[in-house]
Amino acid sequence: MNTGSDDRSEVAMATDKAAADEAQADREGPVQDAGRAAGGGLGSRAPEFVKARRVLHLSWQVGVFVVGLAVVVAGVVMLPLPGPGWVVIFGGMAIWATEFVWAQLVLRWTKRKVTEAAQRALDPKVRRRNLTLTAIGLTIVVALAGTYLGRYGLVMPWKINTE
Repeated sequence: MNTGSDDRSEVAMATDKAAADEAQADREGPVQDAGRAAGGGLGSRAPEFVKARRVLHLSWQVGVFVVGLAVVVAGVVMLPLPGPGWVVIFGGMAIWATEFVWAQLVLRWTKRKVTEAAQRALDPKVRRRNLTLTAIGLTIVVALAGTYLGRYGLVMPWKINTE
């Protein structure tokens, strides 16, 4: 076979790439392989009978979009209110990701960034710095609270003088 080059490094690189792909598949494990074989790539995860009918698939997509939108809006409302706002927002994105490629790509990017942030946070130097800054901040807050209480005392706002 004539590849247009007598350089053997090209063959070695191709072999290395195949080995790297195989090693990546080994790291991902059988769950990822099963997901890939079952259509775990990008695209719609609607049942086959829904995908087979254009009108049904379009209405399925509209339904998924509306449900995902409702969940995302609920998460946005929970941001200033008590509740797990960001968790709900990402849950809505996961609902959208069952049907829309753009949401799947956003979730992949988000997962990658969260994993990178977790790795950085576990770095001993960063962890030591964060603990030091937290200790300094707590010391300042305690000093300010002690100064305030020493000067003004502790007066409950609901205590009413009836003299």
